[in-house]
Amino acid sequence: MRNGPGKNAIQQRALRVLQQKKMYESQMNQLAQQTFNMESAALATENLRNTMATVDAMKTANKELRKQYGKVDINKIEDMHYELEDLVEQANEIQESLARSYAVPDVIDEADLEAELDALQLEDDEEGGSYLTDLNKVPDFVDEAPMERTEPVAKEAVKTTE
Repeated sequence: MRNGPGKNAIQQRALRVLQQKKMYESQMNQLAQQTFNMESAALATENLRNTMATVDAMKTANKELRKQYGKVDINKIEDMHYELEDLVEQANEIQESLARSYAVPDVIDEADLEAELDALQLEDDEEGGSYLTDLNKVPDFVDEAPMERTEPVAKEAVKTTE
């Protein structure tokens, strides 16, 4: 545009529109800040209510616990504990008494056991071997020879070990 009264009028009008825009933006920012402040206050109020409810619950729980612990006598609990210990000790004594063996001495000397084992080995050597050395040999006390089977044996009825 050319300089003149028309251009000046348009510039004046553009300046007023920009001023209104800035004013509206400022008012929008103020409203946004007010909204934020109101929401913050509401949140703080709600948190305070929750805190008060928690404190009330803690007070009630404290009163109830005191009431319940007032009914508990620690001396009775300790007495009961000592009685249980005595009963367990008595039960152990009874079990030891019942488990006592009359034929075996309480203390067995390792040297005596080794000497007895050596003596058994000497007897075994003098007899010519152990009865376990020849498992297929027929014992001396058997008078008759084993009988041979003539019938085939069903494999299902008899289990064989090979």
